[in-house]
Amino acid sequence: MKRILLVCLSALILVTAVSGCSANSGKSGKLNIVTTIFPIYDWTKEIAGDKADVSPLVDDGVDMHSFQPSAEDIVKISSCDVFIYIGGESDGWVDDALKEKVNKDMTVINLLDVLGNSAKEEKAVEGMEKEKPGDEEEPELDEHIWLSLKNAKTLCGYIAEKLGRIDSANKKTYEKNASAYSKKLDTLDKAYEKAVKASDKKTVVFGDRFPFMYLAEDYGLRYYAAFKGCSAETEASFNTIAFLADKVDKNNLKAIFKLETSDGKIAETVKSNTKSKNQKILTLNSMQSKTDPRSSYVSVMTENLEVLKQGL
Repeated sequence: MKRILLVCLSALILVTAVSGCSANSGKSGKLNIVTTIFPIYDWTKEIAGDKADVSPLVDDGVDMHSFQPSAEDIVKISSCDVFIYIGGESDGWVDDALKEKVNKDMTVINLLDVLGNSAKEEKAVEGMEKEKPGDEEEPELDEHIWLSLKNAKTLCGYIAEKLGRIDSANKKTYEKNASAYSKKLDTLDKAYEKAVKASDKKTVVFGDRFPFMYLAEDYGLRYYAAFKGCSAETEASFNTIAFLADKVDKNNLKAIFKLETSDGKIAETVKSNTKSKNQKILTLNSMQSKTDPRSSYVSVMTENLEVLKQGL
């Protein structure tokens, strides 16, 4: 059955490539760029401006961890000029998808590879729910690299440089756009540094998964959470709840955090097990799935800063 599906998919790609390849990469002579998740799409759109057609694969409301490309997505990737993706565990499907490419001159950008030694391994800190027997895996790089503004500056600079090499006629435009965008990222980065420095609290507690390791380490925040960033677990044990509640009490924290996709039940349970039971439940947006079509990467990270200020 799988073989039949693969043959059908390959045939579909070939037909599309023959009938529409020139339109795909050549509408108005612009570069055709395909990205996976929203943050990469938004960065690339800012850099490319009107000099390229940029489109995301992962639709609004779809979590990157559960995304699987459709036949239409594979076709879209197969004939684009530039394909940009994170390169983490959630992108395990990419290698197979790229085997179907018909544009042999395609430029593929793996952002974890671009970061090199700056990419960090996902780690379990004290108190996090332990993996169930049989679920343990080899250490993986933490793929939530976009939640560091410092990473964002590095990656945007690389994308601009790469686009300039591919499309030399518009190199100066890409450089100019990237420079202007980098200044916005730098301003926001400094605002985060100032906010954390101004607070006497340097600890956050998440009644949820914790994809914010890069952000926390950028600004020297200590963190405790129910699960690692890519954990598929949804139920926290009493020991985990009690541990997190104790950290809230000992650090005299006024807030407990959750993710934008969470129902908040674990955070509420942690709160109910604290001594004062009066903490705010605050939401940080990890952009693992985009829910507001009006948002941008900078606007979401700005909102996260204001939420973080409340929590600190």
